[in-house]
Amino acid sequence: MPVDRPPSLHLAAEIGGPEPAAAAPAGTGSRSAVEHRLAMVRLAEEGLLDFVTLADSFAGSGPDALAVLARIAPPTRRIGLVPAVTTTHTEPFHVQAAVATLDWVSRGRAGWKVDVSTAEAEARLLGRRPALPREDAWREAGEVVEAARRLWDSWEDDAEIRDTSTGRFIDRDKLHHVDFEGATFSVRGPSIVPRPPQGHPVTVVDATEEAVREAAARHADVVLVRAATPAQAAAFRDDLRRRSAAHGRHPQELRVLVSLTVDLSGAEPRPGGPAPTGTHFSGGPVELADLIAAWHRGGAVDGFHLVPLDPRRDLERVVNGTVALLQHRGLFRTFYPGGTLRDHLGLARPANRYASVQGAS
Repeated sequence: MPVDRPPSLHLAAEIGGPEPAAAAPAGTGSRSAVEHRLAMVRLAEEGLLDFVTLADSFAGSGPDALAVLARIAPPTRRIGLVPAVTTTHTEPFHVQAAVATLDWVSRGRAGWKVDVSTAEAEARLLGRRPALPREDAWREAGEVVEAARRLWDSWEDDAEIRDTSTGRFIDRDKLHHVDFEGATFSVRGPSIVPRPPQGHPVTVVDATEEAVREAAARHADVVLVRAATPAQAAAFRDDLRRRSAAHGRHPQELRVLVSLTVDLSGAEPRPGGPAPTGTHFSGGPVELADLIAAWHRGGAVDGFHLVPLDPRRDLERVVNGTVALLQHRGLFRTFYPGGTLRDHLGLARPANRYASVQGAS
């Protein structure tokens, strides 16, 4: 008889630490900071992690997270690259084009961690409009995700002809206007970037806050949550999948990862693993591997998003200690299953909504 195996374990890591400024050594310039992050991404790739995230904010200095990961994409090969992208105060058309470009330069390994800005200081910094209430900002963010996906579909996969003999680059019949109307913006399209290799780059949403969960269930491919116990994590996942099904999605399309700040300094582990708030793990690589294995084997989570307290020290211990132990126990992959982030996550490439409509007519 075949042996029942638990679903694939997914692991990801933040390469900026709990605070974005923690990523690079103090006093380094933007070039050195990018090189430092490249070294961290390569380390995570050696550990076969599904993806890395990079935090960002309008108040940060130097290149934004999306630009940094676009620079890092060419010298890396398999790992997914997921920058934080704040949809508030930014033009949806330009956001989707930048994320699509990241998918192209990474050869299908891009995602975006959708975020919002509700701070008055950041609103004044941009000078575009006043800060939005959090609920309104997330409602707008959901519309940005929907508009982005329509714009990614505005080019059919074979829209590019590239026929030098006739001088035709594009089949205009395979470009589509999206004519999207949101509450605060409208987009006609088509995009200026061909359809990304993944069709839709992977959408990641941190749904730790209750106010964010409806948007996450409706729009996200990967949802990050904070949970203190396996039962709480399982309840969050069940709730998100129920909400997802109510929006006409298949619940199994959603990957729910527990986000956990990890301190692998070698301190004594706290009884029971993470703190009661579910925000911090302190211990060693072996104890972290035990926690991950127990929660995943119990069916509580699809995986973990690990946020190293000390990026340089803790990510190395995750890869060389925790991941190695999970691989030895047969709980984590020993090779990447494909070339795209969707392959790593077991997510199908979405069909093009406009091409299917055209084909049906």
